Amino acid sequence: MKKLLIGNEAVAWGLYNGGIGLVSSYPGTPSTEITEFLAKHDDIHSEWAPNEKVATEVAFGASMAGMRSACAMKHVGLNVAADPLFTMSYTGITAGMVICVADDPAMHSSQNEQDSRHYAIAAKVPMLEPSDSAEAYEFAKSAFALSEEYDTPVLFRMCTRIAHSQCVVDVGERENVPMKDYVKQPSKYIMMPGYAKLKHPIVEARTEKLKELAENCVYNRVELADNDEFGIITSGCSYLYVKEIFGDSVSVLKIGMPNPLPEKLIRDFAAKVKKLYVIEELDPVLENHIRALGIEVKGKELFSAIGEFSQKTIREALQSDGIAIPEIPEAQGEAPAVPGRPPMMCSGCPHRGMYYTLVKNHITVIGDIGCYTLGAVAPLNALDSTLCMGASVSGIHGFNAARGAETEKKTVAVIGDSTFMHSGMTGLVNIAYNATNSTVIILDNSITGMTGHQQNPTTGYNIKGDPAAKVDLEALCRALGINRVRVVDPYDLKACEEAVLEELAAEEPSVIISRRPCVLLKYVKPKTPLTVDRDKCHACRKCMKMGCPSISFKDGKAQIDRTLCVGCGVCEQLCAFGAIGGNKDERCQ
Repeated sequence: MKKLLIGNEAVAWGLYNGGIGLVSSYPGTPSTEITEFLAKHDDIHSEWAPNEKVATEVAFGASMAGMRSACAMKHVGLNVAADPLFTMSYTGITAGMVICVADDPAMHSSQNEQDSRHYAIAAKVPMLEPSDSAEAYEFAKSAFALSEEYDTPVLFRMCTRIAHSQCVVDVGERENVPMKDYVKQPSKYIMMPGYAKLKHPIVEARTEKLKELAENCVYNRVELADNDEFGIITSGCSYLYVKEIFGDSVSVLKIGMPNPLPEKLIRDFAAKVKKLYVIEELDPVLENHIRALGIEVKGKELFSAIGEFSQKTIREALQSDGIAIPEIPEAQGEAPAVPGRPPMMCSGCPHRGMYYTLVKNHITVIGDIGCYTLGAVAPLNALDSTLCMGASVSGIHGFNAARGAETEKKTVAVIGDSTFMHSGMTGLVNIAYNATNSTVIILDNSITGMTGHQQNPTTGYNIKGDPAAKVDLEALCRALGINRVRVVDPYDLKACEEAVLEELAAEEPSVIISRRPCVLLKYVKPKTPLTVDRDKCHACRKCMKMGCPSISFKDGKAQIDRTLCVGCGVCEQLCAFGAIGGNKDERCQ
């Protein structure tokens, strides 16, 4: 059965047809759809976990019990999951286990560029890397067998372009894979020093066996051309660019298993060409390996270690080194430039009112990862830092511990409801336990917003939309040691300001829960759009300070785009001249 699939859906089909029984993940672009597509199959267990460490440990538990399992995350999520990953390399698995990780070159939706191949090398586990949806399907399906044959979890590396681009995939039937028996094996699964010391030599021996596999496997392949002037070693998305530029006119060694890397295969390929190039996005992993073999190769001196590649960048880099490449006809060349669209919070975003309040009162804001990161852009410019998931809560404690009373009365941390459950809770425990007068604002929009509206433990629904246990944030914060906990509606600017100023003035830690559902949720119905009375508008531009995309200026007066406005009423509260109005009975109820 042939289907047109994006890479992430192809991975999901591969895992499903490969016999997966359980998937546990935390949503993170560009990996999110893998789990969402798997959740459509009711004959397997699918779930959103609070964070990537938990997801990995859940998948490990299922594997130990005898069920094929997987988890999926973005590259920075693998940082969170690194603790279990490194030790799972020692324990091995019972049933096949696949850890899908999606890198994000060019940082389309991430706070850094990170090359996950380093984790495979450091943890000494095999990694597979497809170049399109068809390979994503085949590699994912075969990953379980690879995992079981070599008694190891398998890392499966995607990137943004492969995850979200499409090609035709021949989707077969699901394998009927019975669960393996569970047998108590203390020396395999209990990683206390006495047992762990015995496991390290096994890991090294496994690595040698995997190196032998890398020399002759379906994942690495040589494509020889008649031209021996130069050859290219490449992998992942870069392979597609190379093929688009050269077709079959250049010899290529395509690496689909970036760890462990072959040696003889590379030496033999290099011997067949007069000049060798390695083309890989981000870090010189292939290049360093090739140089360590004593092979002369050109790589990062021509090709950047920053951002994504394209036909254009690869063509220009090779041309700069004297390689003659026919120019691509304009009709088939690079896409024309399009105007940039700056990131911004949506019209009616519940975070906007709280951010406006913080900016108005000149509050230092320690930020976090999510939709609310957009509060950093103009005109609000509200944030002072954004590091990683949960870092705002831990960070404000350190910030205030360093500067004391100087900052405690004018600094807050902001964090979303899903991110708070992911890794903000432990930071709040630290605030309570080690006692700084820190104020944390949980921006509760009742969903995991930035990655596309996934459920989380605070929403009351699971991945399939069925009712589930719902965490009471107020009760949780109190249980973690915070006595001062209050809830405000961010559409009410007066209430927001009162809450912020009162909690900052308090001589103890406090939590403000800014609660209003995301306006894009299906059950949230927009109110009547507001309008501007041009006769009353004094062109003071105060309404523009919120950065609402519904508001603009035309002919020297404010105007509201009624196709965008959701009637939140925040701008109406800002206007000192009563120029903005609408049906008050339908708004802010």
